Amino acid sequence: MALGKQQAIEVGTTTSQRERRKQLVLLLSRVWAWVFLGILIVFFIVSVPIVSEGSVTFLTVRNSQNILVAITPVLLLGLGQTFVIIAGGIDLSVGWMMSLASVISALVIRETFNVGQPLLAAVIIGFVATVVGTGFVGFLNGTIIARLKVPAFIVTLGSSFIVRGVAFLLTDNTTVIGLPPGLRDYGNNALIYLIRGEGGGVYFLNSPDVTGDLLRNMDRVLPYPVVLTVIVVAIAMFLLKKTQFGRHTYAIGGNLEAALRAGIPVDRHIISLYMLSAVTAGIAGFLSTLRFTAGSAVIGDPLLLSSIAAVIIGGVSLFGGAGSVMGTVIGALLIAVLTTGLVMLNVLPFWQFIVVGVVVILAVLIDQARDLIIGRFESE
Repeated sequence: MALGKQQAIEVGTTTSQRERRKQLVLLLSRVWAWVFLGILIVFFIVSVPIVSEGSVTFLTVRNSQNILVAITPVLLLGLGQTFVIIAGGIDLSVGWMMSLASVISALVIRETFNVGQPLLAAVIIGFVATVVGTGFVGFLNGTIIARLKVPAFIVTLGSSFIVRGVAFLLTDNTTVIGLPPGLRDYGNNALIYLIRGEGGGVYFLNSPDVTGDLLRNMDRVLPYPVVLTVIVVAIAMFLLKKTQFGRHTYAIGGNLEAALRAGIPVDRHIISLYMLSAVTAGIAGFLSTLRFTAGSAVIGDPLLLSSIAAVIIGGVSLFGGAGSVMGTVIGALLIAVLTTGLVMLNVLPFWQFIVVGVVVILAVLIDQARDLIIGRFESE
């Protein structure tokens, strides 16, 4: 009897240790991107002033805000992609969807303003047109994928070419210009203005009328595009973690057959996911129009792979069923910090591609290693 109790205690202790190791592996797989991001920031803080002979530093208000502005389009593209990939799909059209949105918003704002509408009304109408236009394309993508059972890779690849062609046709292969000059304020103003040095101060909402040294020492804190992106991120986090919509997304990506047996409207949900992906790409294109006061048919082309990289680095499984919005945020931030720091170190752009590629492969290896180690724990 005593021997049996001793064996039970030993078995329980071994199981407890194995469970602790499993939880440690899970924790490390979740926080590695945070740790790597911290290491990058410390490295660039130390290295940038040395290389640039003290003329610039990495950790400044201006540089941090530039990084936030830089990740805005990548993050918006990645948000919709996060939902789609968690559900076991892929959307290769988001880059050109952003370009189409930039064109649509620019054309609508320009024409609406030219017929006598106030600027604010033109901006609102342009935003609605952008969301409706991109949402319709997302609806077509989702319908073909869900109803006709065509692989998402093929559908979204084909639609990316179609959207690209439509964008060029609408612009006649030129940039959409002639937008209202006040439009730039919507895309470039900020909530807070910080003027450093003597005669400086903090200003809210309205840009101070300054020139000379005061203007050069003025930093924008929380530009409007960043604020809007934060709101979209918060909504996406709520949808994915706190609603039935998010639970269905995980269920479909985890086991499609089980989701069908559970009564989840899989086809309708998949259509909604591709509409969501298209709309977030549309918002990115709309903000691009506000920022540059122009519509471009190529603005989103280079950002597709960066958005997918941000999703993968953030821990979203390409096999579906796992991932988070916050992970995508960290992935986008990591890419922005990495590329910005390399630019400030005067590293050739070609090396930037190589470094980001290495980080993406590292993220996939960590994801696979985690699953392999956990599988061994469970088989013991």
